[in-house]
Amino acid sequence: MREPMKGYTGRAVALRRDDVDTDQIIPAEFCKRLTRSGYEDTLFGHWRKDPDFVLNRPEHRAAGVLVAGHNFGTGSSREHAVWALRDWGFRVVVASSFGDIFLRNALKNGLLAVSLPAPVVAELAEHATAEPEFEIGVDLEELTVTTAVGSWDFTVDHRARRLLLDGLDDIDVTLGKSDRITAFEERRPRWMTSIARGTYSSLETARRRRAS
Repeated sequence: MREPMKGYTGRAVALRRDDVDTDQIIPAEFCKRLTRSGYEDTLFGHWRKDPDFVLNRPEHRAAGVLVAGHNFGTGSSREHAVWALRDWGFRVVVASSFGDIFLRNALKNGLLAVSLPAPVVAELAEHATAEPEFEIGVDLEELTVTTAVGSWDFTVDHRARRLLLDGLDDIDVTLGKSDRITAFEERRPRWMTSIARGTYSSLETARRRRAS
């Protein structure tokens, strides 16, 4: 289990670019590692070679909310992109829209992706750029985004919201059904042996992944 996320308030930093794809979030050469953590040095790896890149500025190092542009996280499926954002310290990404696969990966890996209307996102980006201490608060229970300049409602997938609130992921959900899976195995008819073996293998894989 991970820490339940009821909400989050943190400093915001604006990445004022549209159509940022997963290869820009984390270049492909950094996706060969076998762990699920330790990717903070790879986030926007190519862009950070520029000393003036926004995340290189000391005043933004403590930011926990990334204000992005349109279609953030487009491109190939890459959980590493979410891991890199999380490892850097981001807990929330606010954008006017997200790549579909990135959005699913983010919510499954404890990164809250919040979609707001483009004019609102632009306003938040303006404040985050002008005021390094500008904070954005997100309440996952009330589904609201609150700042010193206003408050807005947002929506999120119901199941993903429930898992975030409870601090669970899909592996936790599977392991939570282990008693039912075991009971099924014990009463299965012979013709279902191969199916049950597949279920057992999946459960053991989940257990090993959770332990690693």
